[in-house]
Amino acid sequence: MLDETLASDHTTPGATNAEGPAVDPTAPEFFVNRELSWVDFDQRVLELAQDERTRLLERVKFAAIFASNLDEFFMIRVAGQHAKVWAENRRRGPDGRTADQTLDALRAKLEPLVHEHARVVEQDLRPLLREHGIRIARHEELDDEQKALIKTRFQNRIYPVLTPLAVGLGRPFPYISNLSLNLGVLVRDPDTRQTVFARVKLPTEVVDRLELVDNTANPNAESKEQVFVPLEEIVEAHLDALFPGMEVLDRGMFRVTRDADFEISDDADDVKRALEAELRNRRFGEIVRVEIDGKVSEALRTEIVEQLGVEERQVYDLDGLLDLTALWQLVKAPGHNELLDDPWRAVTHPRLREGDDEKSDVFAAMRRGDVLVHHPYDSFHTSVERFLEQAAVDRDVLAIKMTVYRTNADSTLLPALVRASERGKQTVALVELKARFDEQANIRWAQVLEDTGVHVVYGHPALKTHAKCILVVRREGEKVRHYLHIGTGNYHAKTANLYTDFGLFTRDQRLGQDVADLFNQLTGFAKPGRFRKALVAPNGLRDGLIEEIERTVEAHRQGLPTRIRLKMNSIVDRASIHALYRASQAGVPIEINVRGICCLRVGVPGLSETIQVRSVLGRFLEHSRIYAFDRGDQRTVYMGSADIMERNLDNRVELVVPVDDEAARDELLDALDRAFEDEEGSWVLRPDDTWERVQPADPENPKGLQRQLMELHARRAREADTE
Repeated sequence: MLDETLASDHTTPGATNAEGPAVDPTAPEFFVNRELSWVDFDQRVLELAQDERTRLLERVKFAAIFASNLDEFFMIRVAGQHAKVWAENRRRGPDGRTADQTLDALRAKLEPLVHEHARVVEQDLRPLLREHGIRIARHEELDDEQKALIKTRFQNRIYPVLTPLAVGLGRPFPYISNLSLNLGVLVRDPDTRQTVFARVKLPTEVVDRLELVDNTANPNAESKEQVFVPLEEIVEAHLDALFPGMEVLDRGMFRVTRDADFEISDDADDVKRALEAELRNRRFGEIVRVEIDGKVSEALRTEIVEQLGVEERQVYDLDGLLDLTALWQLVKAPGHNELLDDPWRAVTHPRLREGDDEKSDVFAAMRRGDVLVHHPYDSFHTSVERFLEQAAVDRDVLAIKMTVYRTNADSTLLPALVRASERGKQTVALVELKARFDEQANIRWAQVLEDTGVHVVYGHPALKTHAKCILVVRREGEKVRHYLHIGTGNYHAKTANLYTDFGLFTRDQRLGQDVADLFNQLTGFAKPGRFRKALVAPNGLRDGLIEEIERTVEAHRQGLPTRIRLKMNSIVDRASIHALYRASQAGVPIEINVRGICCLRVGVPGLSETIQVRSVLGRFLEHSRIYAFDRGDQRTVYMGSADIMERNLDNRVELVVPVDDEAARDELLDALDRAFEDEEGSWVLRPDDTWERVQPADPENPKGLQRQLMELHARRAREADTE
């Protein structure tokens, strides 16, 4: 319909630029490389570590997040580009680059960024930490009593789990495991003058990376600081114990990152068994990155690089500590709460506060109308967990069905399914075994559930079930009713305190029938059909969203006030981006709030002049997905599990639903308003594809999305207490 409208205006394949010929929205120059856009996102995380307005340990936290983000990026995304190069795949991506060209561009963009990360930690954060009584010290900086204490710990706890491996005749270069920290050492026999290379793996799985020195050894010490010594410093200081009688000529740290991605064959007979086999092979993936201490000699560096057999563009020479995810240890160490944000304690939603919060009747609240909860501001425990716990013991509940993508080890949700099964209720858990880096945990949970009588389904090998939904079937009189929870985030109590997500509790029976049909399609053997209200991937979500865009364009052409507002983690899908470009060409105002990857370009004359893109980062990870379309007096608002990415729309089972309840819809729109007005942790995308930090209009009183929502929910809870 939209293409026909454009054709009638003689603008196919794009709109007419007043300053030149038509602009083709499908041209490669109007698609930002996905991998490079992700690097921009991690750079924004690094800027939070640089922000002097942020409390010190929060800055340290963001420095650690930058590092862990980068590890996963190399293991999955960069590894995928290398795999294409090794397979001699020269096909160009939607931005016109080959994989080889993308790797070169990534290297050029990442190298200064990782050096800036190291500089921020070494020159900015470490001195500030020391001023506040937290010191990361070199071994040589310790006093004699501290060195004696460290030596005892080395002998008792570290030395017994070290295994030096020399390389030489009959001793090949050892396998270097993924993300392990390694000390490379050049050792010489003083008698034969023979020199060999040896590798010592640091046992960070069983020993703290940063060893806390106990200052009580010196009762007269005036300093009350916490002193941490990196594990590699301790091992290096005691190399004589590992190589007795030998001369240590050189030493230096290095770290290897390997390809950790894998695929399960579409025709796998047993998804669980196939996945377990792939998990065993994950540690043997190809090397995609090598990090080396920038202070090592050229001879030692050459030895490491040649033995590992990598290209120079895979090698990063770094100053300071390798693997800065170790900074999490400082963030979590007790004793410095003043350097962290004040803790936030989630509140119970006012609609769920009747009687004891722990025993509130979620079903009764849902019978009075839809309830929208917003985590972490609203409590996960007194909403989602309470809903399932209540369903498990309710004598009128006949069945409970639930999707499980990620969950925590001490979850109360899955034990509630077990209790429901033990009470004779039909219980189904659709466990996604392929949830990246949570595969092993999900296999364990699936086994527990199966052993206790819960029906466990693993889904299709070619699709990840990413939808977030719980269906409770309850007998009420002569009929049965569907009670639903549909969310934007995982059923994971710990991340519900860290990620911002919405959850809709509803008795909408058309949605209930949709979700019931979805479960039956996933657990049974049926072709996907049309749903009544829900948009479901992979067979209708993209088309449904594009249809909403086209309807908005048509309304705009009819002279109605229109607007499109979207909030998500990433926008990558080309067809959706092209639809948004066409809407912009038609004059529709478009606002996009994206946390991570953004592959569209803004402000291009004749293409995207009406599109604005903003990114919000903060103490909580923005994770909710909202899709809102204004057409005159009509407002259509969706929420659900999917980002606008090919992987979500084509290769996952996703669930996005319209929110018809006026109060719930208004709350979603209020969150959108606040997201687009945020001044505390926002960046705006510019036409040159750079991200510019938003400066508050009033520096003394900036608008802050997350701070305002904490204040709003706290106030709402206080008001409920006084009623």
